[in-house]
Amino acid sequence: MTAAISLLIATYNWPRALELVLASVRAQRVMPDEVVIADDGSRDDTRALLVREARTFPCPLVHVWHDDTGFRLAAIRNKAIARARGNYIVQIDGDILLHPAFVASHLRAARRGRYVQGSRALLSEALTRRMLQGESVTLGVHTRGLENRPNALYAPWLSPLVRGATDALRRTRGCHMAFWRDDLVRVNGYDEHIEGWGREDSELATRLINAGVRRRNLKFSAVAYHLWHTTANQDAVNRNHERVVRAQRERLVRADCGLDQYLDQYLGQPLASPESNA
Repeated sequence: MTAAISLLIATYNWPRALELVLASVRAQRVMPDEVVIADDGSRDDTRALLVREARTFPCPLVHVWHDDTGFRLAAIRNKAIARARGNYIVQIDGDILLHPAFVASHLRAARRGRYVQGSRALLSEALTRRMLQGESVTLGVHTRGLENRPNALYAPWLSPLVRGATDALRRTRGCHMAFWRDDLVRVNGYDEHIEGWGREDSELATRLINAGVRRRNLKFSAVAYHLWHTTANQDAVNRNHERVVRAQRERLVRADCGLDQYLDQYLGQPLASPESNA
């Protein structure tokens, strides 16, 4: 099956970072079929940015938004997945900049029965500040100001040699993952009982593995760069981790509060512009 890629970008009240991310999408050698912005309640300046971007963006740009009632990343991702028209979801956060071959790399890596866990290189605070201030920086493995530099190496011939973790708990990072949309429908997407920062990605990965979807680690191919930011409030991590433990213990496959509540709402709708919020 050929993958039609919906690039899903989660964002919250950081339009300047999102602008840099969208610039890296514009620079892709292969465009995604659409970009879906999963907006967890940002102010109007994010919407205004997307309206401007949509006028000249090289593929359809969709804005899915809900009210800001706290950190509800699981819920807004579910809404964005429901709205997505592609059969393959490549998921990043709104502070992840993309190598020009990022989308092409995911197209090559897509395999039925697998979900993808990607990696990212970390940009230093100083390098991030320079980019946010408008300095033109060509990112690559030799760029000064990179941490975990090997993750910035684009060497796709090495990618098939990488094995890495096969479980859901080690090095699961929701900021760079990819899934077949029908696998997400089968497990009912993200568990919306998980609110506050942390563990929604590991809980989803646990249920995918329980459903027989194997993990594939993608390195040296879909290279991504993570802008520096302060650490999120982690008060909810322990509570959210209990949902992961439950999914493991009970061998859960489907979330009881998840994606299915939005599927009928969006089924068959044409791609929307940022003029139309979810």
